[in-house]
Amino acid sequence: MIQQQYPSELLERAVSEFAKLPGIGRKTALRLVLWMLRQDDQDVEQFAKAIGQLKQEVRYCHICHNISDTEICPICSDERRDKSTVCVVENIQDVMAIENTQQFHGLYHVLGGIISPMDGMGPGDIEIDSLIHRVADGGVQEVILALSPTMEGDTTNFYIYRKLAAYNVKVSVIARGVAVGNELEYTDEVTLGRSITNRTVFEDK
Repeated sequence: MIQQQYPSELLERAVSEFAKLPGIGRKTALRLVLWMLRQDDQDVEQFAKAIGQLKQEVRYCHICHNISDTEICPICSDERRDKSTVCVVENIQDVMAIENTQQFHGLYHVLGGIISPMDGMGPGDIEIDSLIHRVADGGVQEVILALSPTMEGDTTNFYIYRKLAAYNVKVSVIARGVAVGNELEYTDEVTLGRSITNRTVFEDK
């Protein structure tokens, strides 16, 4: 039997749950739990309700797979966006990072990952087929590959490029202002904005 570390089993359970969050160790989890204990009951209830509603009610856009409260996200439904240009990103954080640059006014396509055999992620595990269907349906003139400049990102870029070769669509890649090996979401807004603006045609080397 594992010895209880804290004086309360309820405290122990709460700390264990918080410690499951990425980047949160047990010491930090303990501080968060003790802080919550000092808050008003209403504030704690609102916190728990927000988390519960997020899990049960959040949706993914039927078109681009971005997080949304509705079937189609605000970006895809915005008539002011350039619907002829689709920017392909790995995850939702990348959409937020690019939007913060205010340099891109087209639509997005969230893959939900990148091809990484080491992690058991193949083309069928991410939203590549739905991207091909979007292009095949017509209206898309340019696909911007805005994946992180890592080996896995480059592999995914090449795979998508080959899949799009049968369609009359321009395929471009963000400029290498983003350092090789960097994750897109951690790149500063100025550099990321310039990389989008100064994108180049993807070349099959």
